[in-house]
Amino acid sequence: MITYFLNVKKILKIQNMLKGISPLISPELLEVLARMGHGDEIILADAHFPGESFNNHVLRADGLRIPDLLEAILPLYELDSYVPAPLTMMAAVEGDELDPTVEEAYLGAIHKSNPDVAPIERIDRFDFYDKARNAFAVVMTGETAKYGNILLKKGVTPSM
Repeated sequence: MITYFLNVKKILKIQNMLKGISPLISPELLEVLARMGHGDEIILADAHFPGESFNNHVLRADGLRIPDLLEAILPLYELDSYVPAPLTMMAAVEGDELDPTVEEAYLGAIHKSNPDVAPIERIDRFDFYDKARNAFAVVMTGETAKYGNILLKKGVTPSM
């Protein structure tokens, strides 16, 4: 346990010395983003999502809203341009309605670094749960918007 805390302390020190990385991105999240390969998926989950039930690799980002995390992550993270939909959200269950301001807020954050990204795909709740089972990681946020979960599919980072 002591080794874990020493490693986190080292990562925090390194993160503070790096430029251009939002302080909203924890050292653990930065590591996950770096370890992901093209085609891997990460879910930014709302506070109500049963992340621990579907995935063994859950990170905490309590108190953070998803639009803020999208704005912090996407300048560092290439979305997959080889698939029709690199962004996926859960469709409303029959009888429910989506709040259009949720997707608008997400797209506002996404378009800052990805202005030409394909539209967000909406899939059935249980299909989204299946994707959560296979995701590289699930980030549990403080987002309280209903149907606020979003999946990001990582693409190939272009050569510098």
